[in-house]
Amino acid sequence: MATYFIIIIYLAFISLGLPDSLLGAAWPVMQLDYGAPLDMAGWLFMSIAAGTIVSSLASGAVIRRFGTGKVTLVSCLMTACALIGFGMAPSVMWLFVFAIPLGLGGGSVDAALNNYVAAYYKAHHMNWLHCFWGVGATLSPMIMAQFMAGDSSWRQGYLTISGIQFVLVVILLLSLPLWDKVASSTASAIKEGPDSRNVKDLSEDETVKPLHIRGVKLSLAAFLFYCGVEATLGLWGSSFLVNEKSAAPDMAAQAISLYFAGITLGRFIAGFITFKLSNRALIRAGQITALSGTLLLCLPLSSGFSVAAFMLVGLGLAPIYPSMLHETPLRFGKKHSQTIMGYQMAIAYTGSTFIPPLLGYMASSLTIGILPLFILISVAAMVFSSERLNAFFSMKHALDNSEAKSPLL
Repeated sequence: MATYFIIIIYLAFISLGLPDSLLGAAWPVMQLDYGAPLDMAGWLFMSIAAGTIVSSLASGAVIRRFGTGKVTLVSCLMTACALIGFGMAPSVMWLFVFAIPLGLGGGSVDAALNNYVAAYYKAHHMNWLHCFWGVGATLSPMIMAQFMAGDSSWRQGYLTISGIQFVLVVILLLSLPLWDKVASSTASAIKEGPDSRNVKDLSEDETVKPLHIRGVKLSLAAFLFYCGVEATLGLWGSSFLVNEKSAAPDMAAQAISLYFAGITLGRFIAGFITFKLSNRALIRAGQITALSGTLLLCLPLSSGFSVAAFMLVGLGLAPIYPSMLHETPLRFGKKHSQTIMGYQMAIAYTGSTFIPPLLGYMASSLTIGILPLFILISVAAMVFSSERLNAFFSMKHALDNSEAKSPLL
């Protein structure tokens, strides 16, 4: 039963990735149809992100009341309906209206599924699930391109993606009784494998507010800088190559494709590595790899080396995000993990929404050549936060062990 159920969750992660890259793929044609300015897409993106942040912050209380299965079902229904709205919107203002349920639905289901998998499945599933998110994010522009290349319009592309979402809604509705059964039958999974350890602290005290649990703020900082790095390099990397390395635009576009391919491939490979290494080891290895790629990007070398640096950074980033998510119940206890997971998702979206525009603002005043230094500082901040967090839990684990071995007085 658990095997079939994880397949449903994999499908849900593909569905989660489908809307994320749809607006960017369709906007060049949507802009002409609506007669909208180019930067209107940025405001739409921020409106969706705002809804995602709000729903992520509220996800802990909502899921505790209604359960993961029902929240996932309703969230997917909201995104499916919102995509129909995008496909039928008569004006740009209606796009902003439908951006609200699209963002709210995306944030809730993201936090719900990540916490469920972190609590009841092993680490390799978390890496592979985020790899499948990349599959969804890759498929939707391809589907949209097919419609825009033929006689159909971008509206048909949105309606088709919405139809795929509605198929998932039906599957989730039929599988609704399985959520609690699978959770009960797989509750021991978190205690198996190289991540096994018993974290005992005030996180198990329900009277303590999640943000007051030691280590939570360091974890949030790591998520903020991770998503800032991932989104900033994806958004501005091509401009850096063209303007600073004199690369051809098509080569720069291919470099960004290789960057995201490195993230997707890296997560697929990381899923196998989790059978031998713990989440903590994977996070550290990924950070070292990303730091090495960033240092290579800082060197005054040709564009070919910069492209290689992009892929190296992508490979390094790959296991960090899913591994940090999977660590949440282990670090902070299962009682508060859903609320903390929502905080982490909210701060992650905050990083990917606001840090790339920060670089854009700085580059407009200076030069896009500051990108490598900006990425290097952000990666260093992520490593610092993560290592401080590791040091805290290592010290705490040692103290717990010494107390357990001390003779009773």
